[in-house]
Amino acid sequence: MPRMSKKRKQEWALFLNERNRITYNELCRKCSNDCKQSFRCIVVLCPKYLSKRRTKNNEADGK
Repeated sequence: MPRMSKKRKQEWALFLNERNRITYNELCRKCSNDCKQSFRCIVVLCPKYLSKRRTKNNEADGK
């Protein structure tokens, strides 16, 4: 596997793990869409993802 250039490493710095491999969030790994988020971030909002825990009551209360 070829090494990343310095410029590419700087662009992908948020996604690189300690082994310098691009790593996505746990939810995004399983997702087939191309809107991937970094493993360092907490998923705030993903329009493609529907949680099994989400209920209509939580949505109406704004929680």
